[in-house]
Amino acid sequence: MNYLLAYDFGTGGIKASLYDEKGACVADGFDSYPTYYPAPGFHEQEPEAWWQATQSSTHKLLATLSEEVKQQIVGIGISGHSLGVVPLDKSGTLLRARTPIWSDARAGEQAKRVFQSVSEVEWYRMTGNGFPAALYSAFKLMWFQEYEPEMFQQIACVLGTKDYINYKLTGICATDPSYASGSGVYDLQTRTYSQRLVAATGLPADIFAPIVPSTQVLGTLTSVAAQALGLPQTVKVVAGGVDNSCMSLGAGAFRDGRAYNSLGSSSWIAVSSSKPLLDDVKRPYVFDHVVPGQYVSALAIFSAGTAFNWVKGLMAKELSYKEIDAESATSPVGANGVLFIPTLSGPKGRGGFVGLELRHTRADLLRATQEGIALGLRNVLTELKKLTEVKEPLILVGGGANAAFARQLTADVYHVEVQRSSIGQQCAALGAAVLAGIGTGVWKDFAIMDTLVRPAEHHQPDSVVAQQYDAIFKQFLMATKNIEDLG
Repeated sequence: MNYLLAYDFGTGGIKASLYDEKGACVADGFDSYPTYYPAPGFHEQEPEAWWQATQSSTHKLLATLSEEVKQQIVGIGISGHSLGVVPLDKSGTLLRARTPIWSDARAGEQAKRVFQSVSEVEWYRMTGNGFPAALYSAFKLMWFQEYEPEMFQQIACVLGTKDYINYKLTGICATDPSYASGSGVYDLQTRTYSQRLVAATGLPADIFAPIVPSTQVLGTLTSVAAQALGLPQTVKVVAGGVDNSCMSLGAGAFRDGRAYNSLGSSSWIAVSSSKPLLDDVKRPYVFDHVVPGQYVSALAIFSAGTAFNWVKGLMAKELSYKEIDAESATSPVGANGVLFIPTLSGPKGRGGFVGLELRHTRADLLRATQEGIALGLRNVLTELKKLTEVKEPLILVGGGANAAFARQLTADVYHVEVQRSSIGQQCAALGAAVLAGIGTGVWKDFAIMDTLVRPAEHHQPDSVVAQQYDAIFKQFLMATKNIEDLG
């Protein structure tokens, strides 16, 4: 039996998971690290804390295994949170103890300067970078160049989050197409760095990490890394991928039209396609896929689980999520006329309840909250369907997919068949494991995903209820626009 070690490298911590050849997770371990906020818009983490957490999570995992199983670990793959900027000098020394993470927005002025020579619309069409421009890596590097010139002059290579861990494992500086596509200077059509965009930033072209396939073996563990992790030095490390793309693979969305819906603190719907899905107004964010020839395009609502937990904290703190579902179910479809607009954060962060009357109960407000989140995501699905075919069933992943009430509500509001994945919240980790498995020859190709990802619960929309939600959806869009117009 061969085993594959996957790291799901998130904003709050890193989870190590061990998979066997059947795709079953046989052991895991987790460790966290903090985020620092030294100034408004500055969000930083310590790369060395990532490395310490990698070691700690691995030790926790290995502590549950026999020596025989440890010796049968053949490959490592990492899924990493996006838009990271880790500068190294020519000797591989980390040049900054804390580095900006994906949510760091310090580089707004730098982005504006680039858009004086390349229009923002043209930049978006080339890169698919649909998040606020300041978040993207190249602009953060411009900030370094302007405000930390002595450090900047020493940069030999800039790595992303998971790429830095790969460097610690193998001594190789490289990235993959999925992570590079969040650099801010990546051309989705040519699938390489755009010389024109790099020139517009004024950055040296040679500091961007070389791009290799996500399944390419970078090397085996160095003796130092093998000793630090407690693994055989023969373990191979593949390039891995950005979290969005690894999650898409792990959810089974790796062919044209296949899509998944992540239901978590923020929630999004992502679809795999052979062409990037671009729209100048809605601006789906697009990443190159870890699967060659595919892209992952997505739209999101920033407040989903966060909005739900805000409401829970205000009026149902003492209830479990199961008890909230039971109480919500006592309110009828449409929550007796109450609408909830979930946009409590993000670029247009204003929302709340609409249509309240003295007759309304807590059950109405709880149901309205869940309906509002689903209606917001239906709007996302509607926009994606304008750009491409979205095949059914829509795969639901994340914590919000665990409850039958929420899954059926989703099917009814979206008016589509939905299915909970057997993988649950492990999609990114499984995606990373599959990259390692293909790179090391454990599996032949990506078709293995259709064997590893098994269907769990299916939910068909109730035709009568779905028609009711069709009418409510129109009211929701009107209410959302009215709140947006308030400024």
